[in-house]
Amino acid sequence: MRKPFIAGNWKMHKTVAEALELADGLRESLADVATMDIAVCPTATALHAVSEALAGSNIGVGAQNMYWEEQGAYTGEIAPPMVKELAQYIIIGHSERREYFGETDETVNAKIKAALAHGLTPIVCIGESLEQNEAGETVSFVRSQIHGAFAGLSASDAQKLVLAYEPIWAIGTGLTATPESANATIRTAIRDVLKALYDEETAEAIRVQYGGSVKPNNMAEFIVMPDIDGALVGGASLTVEAFSGIIKNAVAALNG
Repeated sequence: MRKPFIAGNWKMHKTVAEALELADGLRESLADVATMDIAVCPTATALHAVSEALAGSNIGVGAQNMYWEEQGAYTGEIAPPMVKELAQYIIIGHSERREYFGETDETVNAKIKAALAHGLTPIVCIGESLEQNEAGETVSFVRSQIHGAFAGLSASDAQKLVLAYEPIWAIGTGLTATPESANATIRTAIRDVLKALYDEETAEAIRVQYGGSVKPNNMAEFIVMPDIDGALVGGASLTVEAFSGIIKNAVAALNG
């Protein structure tokens, strides 16, 4: 049984003071949630403060990006051991990183391997553009991303990953895939491919989040889908009310 997992990607928002205020509010609001994993992913400048603020709580911490080398002359980058000091999770391959900063399937794969080598849990983002979706290329494109991400990984390592299926056209646009279509894509473009790459046990063990304009009023519809195990939340993770609402509505839907 896959344990649900909802994570908040704060992207380039929140000063340290603002991040601490949000972290404190979430810690209080979500203290009673025990049936799913929760994490927040602040900016690098707030990572240390948020990590300390949430220590001992039921909310994990993730970083938004890292390099794959352990150290070196890579100005502006963050190494895996540096992330490991402060976080348990690492977002890898977000569509914004791919679009604006030139990340490729090859660099995503290198970062995944580095994360696993340092005991971090990668949250690996995949998803198609609007043009690819409208052209009927969703399944083939997502399958290619899966092959790239998992290249050279053993089945045991593969099972340590979390995948976030985020149709790019639904990120920050107010548009969302229907729960049924997202679930179908996850089954055909992700789990079926993982089954072919590894085996059914591995394919069914890996948690897959949905991302793309997730809100408190639509989370329940997604979380009850058989192949959707949670969400990677963007804008709605920036307030206590919205992010707590998403999590509490998901818990209620699963308990209902």
